[in-house]
Amino acid sequence: MVKERETSSLTPLRAARFAVSSLALCALFLPPHPGFAQSAQNSTSSSTPGYSSASGSQSYGGSANAQQLPENGAVDGSDLANPPAYQTSGTPPGSNQQAGTTMAAGATEQEPSSETTGSILDEDIRRLNTREPAIDDRRAPRRLEENLTGQETPGIRVGTFVLRPSVNQSINTETTKEGETKETRSFAQTDAYATLTSDWALHQLIVTSQGTWQRNVSGTGEEQPAFDIDGDLRLDLPDDTVAHIKGGYRFYREDTDDPDAIADAEQQSDVQEFSAGASLERDFGILRATAALDLTRTIYSDAVLSNGTRISLSDRDRTSGTFLARVGYELSPALIPFLEASVGKTVYDESRDSAGFARSGNSYGAKAGVEVDLGEKLKGEVGLGYETASFDDSRLDSIDTAIVDANLLWSPLRGTDVRFDLSTSIQPSTTAGQSGYVSHELTTALTHQLRDNLQATVLGGVILRDYPSGGSSDETVYTASGGLTLNINRYLDFTSTLGYELTTRDVGADSQQWRAGVGLKLKR
Repeated sequence: MVKERETSSLTPLRAARFAVSSLALCALFLPPHPGFAQSAQNSTSSSTPGYSSASGSQSYGGSANAQQLPENGAVDGSDLANPPAYQTSGTPPGSNQQAGTTMAAGATEQEPSSETTGSILDEDIRRLNTREPAIDDRRAPRRLEENLTGQETPGIRVGTFVLRPSVNQSINTETTKEGETKETRSFAQTDAYATLTSDWALHQLIVTSQGTWQRNVSGTGEEQPAFDIDGDLRLDLPDDTVAHIKGGYRFYREDTDDPDAIADAEQQSDVQEFSAGASLERDFGILRATAALDLTRTIYSDAVLSNGTRISLSDRDRTSGTFLARVGYELSPALIPFLEASVGKTVYDESRDSAGFARSGNSYGAKAGVEVDLGEKLKGEVGLGYETASFDDSRLDSIDTAIVDANLLWSPLRGTDVRFDLSTSIQPSTTAGQSGYVSHELTTALTHQLRDNLQATVLGGVILRDYPSGGSSDETVYTASGGLTLNINRYLDFTSTLGYELTTRDVGADSQQWRAGVGLKLKR
């Protein structure tokens, strides 16, 4: 007789086996608890905690001393009372403590989270083989052509330089009236401008040049050619020291309204100026020191009268030199008060001019002011001082004058720039018995971007020529002009100008001049 299977409740032995089997299955298929993972990571144990399989059973911890379940799955009562030890942290699964863990066999490895790697770090910081720049590589990133605005040109690369040339061809009309005499002319004018800028890792060389050529088409009037070229080599030296080496050449024809011009000349004198200079700037903490030396050589050609007679002006040829020293105190990067002193000397090629006066002499000056740098909104400097000039000839009185100098660039709003220049200087004279005159010159320039491709420019100025001795007539020159520039494309502009000039004299007739023109500007 077959004995029926016992269907009563589980015996204690069977219950123990069922519990152990369930625990093993949970350990095999369930992922580790996050709290247990973080607890193991923070543990001082040198072993890496995790799940390891051995003979089909599971044990917590990486220690070799972890207790293993019997192969047959049988445990006694003592085993239930003393479960396997957790060697790494002493914290069983399910605890609130956090630790890192190694995945169980068959589980997928995951990437580290931002909590462990730091999500704020970029890719270059985590790389070990990043490329290091050159020690002296201070150059700014080159601008690609596609990053330029519609008004900018990429220029022409010449070796390590970038050349940006432009040529403006215009047709103009001019009317000049002096007393009862009136002259009108139409002329073609070519204006050329170019900048050559180095693209070096250290130091910089900038060469700028501009020239004007005129050709009368109809009417009468004197042509006014001009040419300028200047070079500035900046040397970046150690210990916050910067040196500049400069050189330049200027050619122009003396204006008929100049007080030293020859009256009734068919062609005024052509003037050539050669200049050279060097300066050294250094920062001493909050102090900034500058020392500069400038030399100028001026040569005059003959003036031509209406009857063809040539008048030599070689007695005006001279060489001038000026040494300047400045010390500034940095209250802040935006505000630097300064003190400046200068000494100069002028030597004429001929000891006495055509009237018998020895015009060589010395000059001295001092000035106090402040440099302002508020970024794009306002930058420049303003200074007040005193200057005196003496001459070798005792018959020529010295000239003393107060100095008011300023050059400011102000941008009240985007697309609008205002430039303000004020200067005071002592100029020589060719009139017998006259030492010279003091020139006070004020000029302003306003540019406004009306549209993306349309810019308006307004210029204005006043020049006061004051003769201290009173032997000659004082003069005041007023100038005003305006113009529009239309950008047809990046390489071509349409230009138009309209200007007026008035010269008033205490003694003698006033003179006026009107000028208007249109042109095309080609740039690269």
